[in-house]
Amino acid sequence: MFQNWLHPLELPEEGLNAHQLGRKIHLYTKRLPSLKEARLAIIGIGDKDAGAIREELYQLSFPFKGLEIADLGNVRKQDISFIIPIIRELLDGQVFPIIIGNQPQQALAQYKAFQVLQKLVSLAVVDERIRYSLDGSDNPGLFLREILDSKHASLFHLSFIGCQAHYTEPGIFEYLDKRHFDYVRLGSAKANLPELEPIIRDADLLSLNLSALKHSEAPGQEDPGPSGFTVEEACQAARYAGMSDKLKAFGIYGYQQALDDKKQGAKTAALIIWYFIDGFFNRKGDFPVSTDGLVEYIVDFKKLDYQLTFWRSERSGRWWMQVPLKTRAKYQRHYLVPCSYNDYKMACQDELPERLVKALARFS
Repeated sequence: MFQNWLHPLELPEEGLNAHQLGRKIHLYTKRLPSLKEARLAIIGIGDKDAGAIREELYQLSFPFKGLEIADLGNVRKQDISFIIPIIRELLDGQVFPIIIGNQPQQALAQYKAFQVLQKLVSLAVVDERIRYSLDGSDNPGLFLREILDSKHASLFHLSFIGCQAHYTEPGIFEYLDKRHFDYVRLGSAKANLPELEPIIRDADLLSLNLSALKHSEAPGQEDPGPSGFTVEEACQAARYAGMSDKLKAFGIYGYQQALDDKKQGAKTAALIIWYFIDGFFNRKGDFPVSTDGLVEYIVDFKKLDYQLTFWRSERSGRWWMQVPLKTRAKYQRHYLVPCSYNDYKMACQDELPERLVKALARFS
């Protein structure tokens, strides 16, 4: 069936050493690789753009012994409606898709494919801009309109990471606050990168737009900016995403090979994907896979006149807060809210971080 949606790769393997990624994964060249054992599948949108990133990715090392990865080539059409069933088929087969796209709005395919399988979706977006307008603009670049304004709401939570105020329409932050969504502006994100981990861990899907990185770090963007994350910071965020057992799909968007003279942007995108794979390889099987190995901590929260329950994983050291409200069955996947040790310490001092206040409001 995938042959109807995808066409094979034309990248040669010559010149690659046995330890390099391009020699270790299953490539769709002449025959579609079997997905029975595959845990990750790479899909490209835009032959030249995805191909340039692959060329750099294939040269990186492969220390992921036993991890089966398939590269399924590129989609035959770049229409979002055409891409949706490909991603849905992978998700339905328990294969994790890594999407390499050349336009940020292609993240819509990622979202719409997942919402068919899961009615309440948590989405995290790493981008310099919040691609939404309060005036209802039909600009295709403002793709979040189809998610935020949909009458058939499947969105449970939305988080923005790395957004910059000078690119943000007035009133957007207030709108996000009213809907109890999370956003971490670029300065705050760079100042305390580890605090991004719980936000990323709370997502079902992650969309990373290369415009979240400064132009000097990631050329090959259509509308580059002088400020943003560094390569190291973006790779760390990608690794956080890979390690999250809740995350079901990862997409990196916005790279255009024609604008990348020295292949620096392709190298950056390849590194981000590599560190995502590294995180995926090192998953610990924490919640929501299993609550085994979670240690319970109860905090008497005097301000709210009830107890808060926190959980810490002995496998990874990560923390969750249990929602102290009765939740309907459809919310069960979300009732343990990812948090940090700092959040737990604040609760012990009778303070509740804003992130957790918003989380409680989503259930009220």
